[in-house]
Amino acid sequence: MKKIDTDRLDRITAGARRAAEERDRGYRERALKLFPWVCGRCGREFTRANLRELTVHHRDHDHENNPPDGSNWELLCLYCHDNEHQRALEARPDDGAAEDKSTGATHTPFANLKDLLGKD
Repeated sequence: MKKIDTDRLDRITAGARRAAEERDRGYRERALKLFPWVCGRCGREFTRANLRELTVHHRDHDHENNPPDGSNWELLCLYCHDNEHQRALEARPDDGAAEDKSTGATHTPFANLKDLLGKD
C-alpha cells in the first residue's frame, strides 16, 4: 500500500485556502467600495464597528464570477446571507433532504377505521 504524503496534502490545502482568502478579500473590498453598507434584504445599516457582519453574496452562487462592476454581488448581513443559501438548498430538486417516496411510511393506522366504525 502506498504511503500518503500528509505534508504535501497539508501544503496543497493551505495553498488553496490562502488563494480562496485572497480572492474573497479582493471582491469583498471592491464590493464594499461600490455599494452602500446596507443589507440588500433586511435594510440593516453597517458601520466600521460591525462591518465584519456584512457579507458579499454571489447572486449566481459562482464565487469565480466576479465582474468589475459588481453585477453578480449583493451585500447581505450574516443572517440574510445564511437564509439565502438555505432557501437555495431547499429549492434544489436533487437536494437529498426531500423524503424519498420509495422509503416512506408503510404503516396505515386508519386502514381498518371504516370497519371499526361500522360495528356498533
